[in-house]
Amino acid sequence: MKRPAGFVPWLAFGLVIVLAACSGPDRDGGAAAVREGQDVAAYGDILVEGSIGDASNLIPVLATDNASHSISGLIFNGLVKYDRDLNIVGDLAESWDISKDGLVITFHLRKGIRWHDGQPFTAEDVLFTYRLTIDPKTPTAYAGDFLKVKKAEVLDSHTFRVTYDKPFAPALMSWGSSVMPRHLLEGTDVTKSPLARHPIGTGPYRFKEWKTGQKIVLVYNPDYFEGRPFLDGRVMRIIPDMATMFLELRARGIDQMGLTPLQYTRQTENPYFRNHFRKYRYLSFSYTYLGFNLQNPMFADRKVRQALACAVNKEELIDGVLLGLGKEASGPFKPGTWQYNADVKRYPYNPKKALGLLAEAGWRDTDGDGILDRKGQRFEFELLVNQGNEVRAKTAEIVQRRLAEVGISVKIRVIEWAAFIKEFINKRRFDAVILGWTIPMDPDLYDVWHSSKTGPSELNFISYKNEEVDILLERGRSTFDRAERKRCYDRIQEIMAEDQPYIFLYVPDALPIFNARVRGIDPAPIGIGHNAIRWYVPKEEQKYVMTQ
Repeated sequence: MKRPAGFVPWLAFGLVIVLAACSGPDRDGGAAAVREGQDVAAYGDILVEGSIGDASNLIPVLATDNASHSISGLIFNGLVKYDRDLNIVGDLAESWDISKDGLVITFHLRKGIRWHDGQPFTAEDVLFTYRLTIDPKTPTAYAGDFLKVKKAEVLDSHTFRVTYDKPFAPALMSWGSSVMPRHLLEGTDVTKSPLARHPIGTGPYRFKEWKTGQKIVLVYNPDYFEGRPFLDGRVMRIIPDMATMFLELRARGIDQMGLTPLQYTRQTENPYFRNHFRKYRYLSFSYTYLGFNLQNPMFADRKVRQALACAVNKEELIDGVLLGLGKEASGPFKPGTWQYNADVKRYPYNPKKALGLLAEAGWRDTDGDGILDRKGQRFEFELLVNQGNEVRAKTAEIVQRRLAEVGISVKIRVIEWAAFIKEFINKRRFDAVILGWTIPMDPDLYDVWHSSKTGPSELNFISYKNEEVDILLERGRSTFDRAERKRCYDRIQEIMAEDQPYIFLYVPDALPIFNARVRGIDPAPIGIGHNAIRWYVPKEEQKYVMTQ
């Protein structure tokens, strides 16, 4: 499942939970504790996270934004998940068997798991979620993987089997998608379900409260199958301005946020922050891009998009906006991963070449007003960015200035996040956007780039269509041979480098910061969210009490 980054997931990686052996859970939230290194890991306290955007829908199959998935990832589970080292491990499934030809997966589900309302979790919930996801009436962006299933069946209450008619490389991890409660959703219209604002899952935290535009509150699940989380609660505070959020962090009104490069390199480099906070830095599994609405005739010509790529100085963005905390993006994969193609066509900053390509496409300044025109139409467009994201706002300003130098007028429009998604992205009411995607562990790009995924609320919202890319996307997900998959994705990256449906700008470093009282954070190849139920605050440093 692909998720937007600024659109995706807990700290941009999705919540992946691993629990080492420990003493039994403290059912009453009292003083029970276990030894963790030199500290005593006690139960209690609340972690308050700052978020620039509110959630939109807490039913995961309907949500495409990061805030929603950050919260729902704490409430729901899939059958499988990634561990700290990017290995696939069990979640609701304790084990699975895969046939020799790779076409049949039999999941053996954990016993004794209950939904937050006390009802038992069974294989019928998994089958229901599968059917809900592929139902044409369900407006989901995530049906593609499950449409590859030939047969899904319940063998008994804790055994679920899926059969494919041909190899499907992402098959196993596709079952990491959140499982929904059959007893609450069957026979209802999922788009009108109260679970959108009051979800009930199987995860480590239960939903407590959502005050729109203010906060979402979760409380620990005392019966979580991996043991109750150490933290009694999680609160996401919606603060739609990074500067205001940083002031809240400094005042210790929030415990966690993602820093901007300026905040990381300068504003937190002082004794106060060193004493009271802990910072982390690693290359994120995400990229930021300038995307074009390809239904707009202005962007239909590939030469125009190539010209815009030549007019944008990526090094300037990395140095001036990220302050060096990131890498240039040349496609939809993270540099250094096996699927990344380092040899695609690049577009170094070259305004002269940009003007030449624009002239070839018919854009010239015929009236001497400094703005290119073609057949009486001025080359001007609106560039959307979401409110509160300082890095994207600065990126937009630099893009605006560089495009003005080649005769293109850009108007920047800043929109509140929920409206940005619902009213503009989902309804295709935009010329161009600056956004980000999380980069999936499996390289399957089908949901974002295949021409069949351009419908309402689907992820190919720029309406990109390329027949060869479609064929390669299907081939890449239909073989288990990594070398063959590598050839497919290398070629896809080559085509995208020519087509420039996005200008792939940069892969930023993730820059999370936490109050120093929060212990147990374990940086790993997947990031830092993988062991979130093991985060704790020593008893003597605890600050908040969660009321039930």
